[in-house]
Amino acid sequence: MAVYKNIETTLIHGGIPIDERTGAVNIPIYQTSTFKQDGLGKMRGYEYSRTGNPTREALEALISDLEGGCAGFAFASGLAAETAVFSLLHSGDRVLISSNVYGGTFRLLNQVFDHFNINYTISDTENPESFEADITDDVKAVLIESPANPLMTVTDIRAVADIAHRHGLLVIVDNTFMTPYIQRPLELGADIVVHSATKYLGGHSDVVAGLAVVSTDELAQKLAFIQNSTGGVLAPFDSFLLIRGIKTLGVRLDRHVQNALTAAKFLSTHPAVKSVHYPGLETDRGYKVNRRQAKNGGVMISFELKENYDINKFFESLTLITLAESLGGVESLVCHPSSMTHASIPEEIRKKVGITDGLIRLSIGIENITDILADLDNAIAQSEV
Repeated sequence: MAVYKNIETTLIHGGIPIDERTGAVNIPIYQTSTFKQDGLGKMRGYEYSRTGNPTREALEALISDLEGGCAGFAFASGLAAETAVFSLLHSGDRVLISSNVYGGTFRLLNQVFDHFNINYTISDTENPESFEADITDDVKAVLIESPANPLMTVTDIRAVADIAHRHGLLVIVDNTFMTPYIQRPLELGADIVVHSATKYLGGHSDVVAGLAVVSTDELAQKLAFIQNSTGGVLAPFDSFLLIRGIKTLGVRLDRHVQNALTAAKFLSTHPAVKSVHYPGLETDRGYKVNRRQAKNGGVMISFELKENYDINKFFESLTLITLAESLGGVESLVCHPSSMTHASIPEEIRKKVGITDGLIRLSIGIENITDILADLDNAIAQSEV
């Protein structure tokens, strides 16, 4: 494992960059379910690919290096990673979650872990004092998204982590939107970082994967046991694709962020736009906190059109930007959170936290920015009623 002074180098040379047996500069796809043993109890480091696989091991070492953690774990999806992390809790425990989180995370807690008497409370982590007031005796963990999906609200990770640790809570941060290239939550006090690696880490909309990184040996031992016991591991081929995607993360995100900031500024001054949520704008309420803890404002933008614009016509009029679930690919994607990514959250909760039926979420790609802006401008013009 190797960590370099500059993350751009670690993206390419971190983890296990060379196959020691052959000298291959790309870790091979070890497409095998099992491994020959030289005798009873005499293994060559591996026994069964659910328990450990060289390709997956290289990926896990790489994400651990990038996040500055103790150990990394690769799963079949971001939700599989969260399932393993929530499995660290016990019946009767409660989790505090940010006021707007990914709908799949909410569904997992609200409709799966509730069967095991693991409960949740929606908390305003954007306000540390309000967050601390929500801590009760049964609260054992907090899950933070910053920026949060889909309103891009920013949580002061260090402030919330300090409060949480005073109360003995486990601090989990979903770093999907930022990646370790932009934000490193473990350095800000988090205990566990999770990713939907399907998004920016993979970067090409061709793999579904989840990652988790822990800060201590104790957590590593516990999560390794859960990963092996529950079996939601990432396949060797998908691990290979993810390593390949991560190598270009820096150059991709530099372009993504440049485009996103330009698009956010364009939308914020457009006469048809009612509001824009992007922490890279100086006018955004989370700008100052985000600037302290992150390299930049990231890529994700959400916005609302004014009342005399029809969002259905807006979506239908887009020709370059694709209406689709997910985010983080090289192509620009758009979605309607209340009917797509966050449809599993009850309407009354969506409205309470500000996820309106008019909210539009943009994942800005790496196309030429003039083409992106032209598509947005034309779709907005076509949607006026």
